[in-house]
Amino acid sequence: LEEEALREGTYELVFHAGDYQRAEHIQVGKPLFLEEIPVRFAITDASRHYHVPLLLSAFGYTTYRGS
Repeated sequence: LEEEALREGTYELVFHAGDYQRAEHIQVGKPLFLEEIPVRFAITDASRHYHVPLLLSAFGYTTYRGS
C-alpha cells in the first residue's frame, strides 16, 4: 500500500502458495497441502513501516512482523 492509503485497522494478506509452488515446479503432492494462506494483522500506527514476510515449507509456514 502507498503511505497515503495505509490507515489504522485490520488487514488481510492472502499468499497464493499453490500458485507459487506450481510456478517454481515444487512437487509436494496432489492436491497441494497449502493452496492459499490468509494472514490477518492489525495496523496500529499508519506512520510506521510494516513488513509481513511468510516463510513457506511443503507442509507448513510461519509469518511475523518484520522490520
